Amino acid sequence: MTVQQLTGAPPQQTTAPRPQRSATRARRLGWWLSALVLTIGALAVLLPFVFMISTSFNGQARLSVPFPPQIIPEDFSTEAYRIATLGIDVWRLYGNTLLVAVVEIVLSLGSALLAGYALSKIRPRGSKVILVVALATMMIPLEATIIPNFMTFRWLGMLDTYWALWLPAIAYPFGAFLVKQYLDSVPDELREAARLDGAGELRILMRIYAPLAKGIIATLVILLFLATWNSYLWPLIVINDPTMYTIQLGLASFNQTIGSETYALPDVNLAATVLSLIPILAIYLFFQRYIVASVASAAVKG
Repeated sequence: MTVQQLTGAPPQQTTAPRPQRSATRARRLGWWLSALVLTIGALAVLLPFVFMISTSFNGQARLSVPFPPQIIPEDFSTEAYRIATLGIDVWRLYGNTLLVAVVEIVLSLGSALLAGYALSKIRPRGSKVILVVALATMMIPLEATIIPNFMTFRWLGMLDTYWALWLPAIAYPFGAFLVKQYLDSVPDELREAARLDGAGELRILMRIYAPLAKGIIATLVILLFLATWNSYLWPLIVINDPTMYTIQLGLASFNQTIGSETYALPDVNLAATVLSLIPILAIYLFFQRYIVASVASAAVKG
């Protein structure tokens, strides 16, 4: 018999150990701190865009940007967008930039998938050296290659053509590196089984490994689209025909060649900038779920 049964004392109730409670409190505190830091970071990123959109619809910004900035404009007006669309041919600039972006994305993604697959699964002799050399080219700044590239395309007679923008996109070492790193985590047995069934390397890549790498492909599409959409220096050098201008060249010419004070107003410039951001936001929202799935998959594998 126990001591409690002999003495008739009620049994003692056990309590949860204090270290476990303190660990739970620490986790909750860490969660709240993380949420606070992320909220502050999100506000720091979003507020400038909110102020920009608000000012573009603010009729009081016709003379100067209001200070302090207003989230909700007091004098709501769409006149700035009407003036901006009259000053620049938005649809033509959209079409030119989308044409350049689509071809560049196809070329860059194609080369990245082929190179990443070869370096990860085929592993030819000297593949490690090839990867290191390819990554080393990323350390060369764009300014150091502009003059040689310009002289090359001038010699080829490709100035004032989109080929001067498309051909450099074939070399995409960063994309090849990302694809290789992702495919390294995919079992090689899939390739071996497909080869036993008679499939070639290109078919294995497109039918087996490419569908598994949707997240990485979506991420590369967004990165390439952002880079192409925001590209200014290289198109400025090789494109002189105004009918072939991309969106950034169109915005620059809108701000520089228009001498009228009507187009120099702050709200008009901000309205033109907002118009240039619409396709970027649309592309990001479309591919967002693929990026989230890719990040979640990488976290599980990690």
